[in-house]
Amino acid sequence: MLQIGFIKANKEKVIEGLKKRNINDFAILDEAIQLDEERKATQTELNTLQAESNQISKEIGMLFKQGKRDEADVLKAKVGAGKERTKALEHKMSELEEKIENLLLQVPNVPHPSVPSGTTEEDNEVHRAWPGALPVLPDDALPHWELASKYNLFSLELGTKIAGAGFPLYRGKGAKLQRALISFFLDENTAVGYEEIQPPHLVNEATARATGQLPDKEGQMYYVTKDDLYLLPTAEVPVTNIYRDEILKPEDLPIKMTAYTPCFRREAGSYGAHVRGLNRVHQFDKVEIVRMEHPDNSYAALDEMVEHVAGILDKLELPYRILRLCGGDIGFTSALTFDFEIYSAAQKRWLEVSSVSNFENFQSNRLKLRFKEDKKTKLAHTLNGSALALARIVAGLLENNQTAEGIKIPKALQPYTGFAVID
Repeated sequence: MLQIGFIKANKEKVIEGLKKRNINDFAILDEAIQLDEERKATQTELNTLQAESNQISKEIGMLFKQGKRDEADVLKAKVGAGKERTKALEHKMSELEEKIENLLLQVPNVPHPSVPSGTTEEDNEVHRAWPGALPVLPDDALPHWELASKYNLFSLELGTKIAGAGFPLYRGKGAKLQRALISFFLDENTAVGYEEIQPPHLVNEATARATGQLPDKEGQMYYVTKDDLYLLPTAEVPVTNIYRDEILKPEDLPIKMTAYTPCFRREAGSYGAHVRGLNRVHQFDKVEIVRMEHPDNSYAALDEMVEHVAGILDKLELPYRILRLCGGDIGFTSALTFDFEIYSAAQKRWLEVSSVSNFENFQSNRLKLRFKEDKKTKLAHTLNGSALALARIVAGLLENNQTAEGIKIPKALQPYTGFAVID
């Protein structure tokens, strides 16, 4: 959530940034600023009234000591009236603060200056192209959903029988491959200093709101009505909330965490050939990396995270490219996002497997995640990235490594699977 003070001090900058997101109606900003001016005036009146009340209370004490009871009673009546006015002003302050917050919750983050303009994913910028030739498979190569059937790796039909469409069931070497990838990703992350976290798989409303899933993505989340809880859309949500309402020391930063969780997304409105198989499902496994950073270091941290994810994909021997998302495709909470896409040789298309983002202080403002420096309290910066999302990684591994003898497993993964070929 943007700070109202930042909006007021940088209104033109905010407007120019939101235009990159193809937003052209800024009435919310004007209304929030107007309400904040009213809030400030109310706060001033409240402070003045409280100061007067304190002064009168002292005078009442003096009058009683002097035996001037009648004069003291007159002032007591004045204090009583002041208390009623104070209650009214406090109630008004609460209402104004709630209205301002509800407006600001609708305003997305301001994109970083390097974010390109654009309206759809077609306008995303190729930040790093794959340097070599893309793999070419024989004409009889199979997509991953047919390979899964051939080698009995996972079943969408059984998942539909048990839960519904979009919930795959893994079995045999398919299940072992899932477990191997999770362990491999976690080991790669912890090896460079990320603390492993095992969070709850459900979160409350306050937790989802603090990281920006609510109200922006409410329609994409699974909601447990009886218990007022949400199934995780990503481990970013509970892991980032570990430091909600915390005041850190500068030496506490950076904080680096990684977590594996299943992820649940309704993916409403997703249909067509491009979402076949594991390309888009309602439940998938993902390993996440999350960082809390000093504002001066967050973009260096973002570059480090991008290189880390690239290194994992190199070890998996998967061709990939990195995109810098345009204003029309970047997430609500993000200031700058890099997407990783692997090339699916059987489908002859790119599949997104990771997003690495810097939210600057947008999340931490909601989280009240702060640190003290030079006797001042400041908002930390938060970042997160997929390292990595499994479903499309599995699709790419199966398709790109298929041979007449079976599906070859990358060398880096073989110690985790315990086998070199799926046959």
